[in-house]
Amino acid sequence: MDELREVMRWWVTGVSIVTAENDGVLHGMTVGSLVSISIDPPRVVVTLANNTRTYKLVADSGFFGVTLLSAEQEVVSDRFAGRIPDEGDRFAGLETMRLSQGIPVLKGGLGHLVCKVIHTYEMPNSTLFIGEVLETRRGSGRLPLVYANRKYHRMEL
Repeated sequence: MDELREVMRWWVTGVSIVTAENDGVLHGMTVGSLVSISIDPPRVVVTLANNTRTYKLVADSGFFGVTLLSAEQEVVSDRFAGRIPDEGDRFAGLETMRLSQGIPVLKGGLGHLVCKVIHTYEMPNSTLFIGEVLETRRGSGRLPLVYANRKYHRMEL
């Protein structure tokens, strides 16, 4: 597993925040595991650690939101990656908006998705959620936040 971790560290990924809410509890986490798997029908997949509050909210509610982060949102990524403990309010001081199904997403991202969980694949430490994309919203035209080898990087287009 250490070898796989070392190899995958060099795979460049975009950075996103997965958000969910259930029974008035709102939470989110930074993920690099978001992948578009089909445009028609619209499907994405994300993997969440089973011991996180975000996992529980997605599993219980059956919905999740995604904010694709821009290069200017490193601080937001760090905040949702656990720099604020799981019990803390990661949304404090940040602007959010609600999309279809009342799903919260963060303002200022490159784009936003609302997804309904249509399939899960449970693994020992995490669960893969396949989401049907119910709504998309384009955000700013800025560059994406990307991550490789444990650091953020900036792209040039």
